[in-house]
Amino acid sequence: MGGVNPYIQAAKTQKPERPFKVTFQMEDTGEKIEVPVDPAQIPFGDHGLEGSLLDIAEGAGVEINHSCGGVCACSTCHVYVAQGLETCSPSTDDEEDMLDEAPAVTTESRLSCQCVPNGKKDLLVIVPRWNRNEVKEGHG
Repeated sequence: MGGVNPYIQAAKTQKPERPFKVTFQMEDTGEKIEVPVDPAQIPFGDHGLEGSLLDIAEGAGVEINHSCGGVCACSTCHVYVAQGLETCSPSTDDEEDMLDEAPAVTTESRLSCQCVPNGKKDLLVIVPRWNRNEVKEGHG
């Protein structure tokens, strides 16, 4: 289903027109992964809204847990947008409802599957330590 939930109203997003960068910082290790975003390459994967932080992360191999497949039906892809939040699509009522279920919500909290940056600024996204799925089924 990749980013589309037929039971909720679609989020209004503005796709970026120029390249920008998203830096994902892992809260548990402090590791930073810089991901250049080329709008011509959107979508990058099949999870989350096209051009969402989850879509960008998936395309770059950055692990963000997302139990529902990125369709705004859970809160497992909760991240903090520490810089550049003002350039992201506004959260919908459905996203806010899901965030009510997430731990440690702040004013910088977003579901990465629903948060689509418009590319006017680079972003710093903090991936909380409890969000990282260190154990994957079917792996080693």
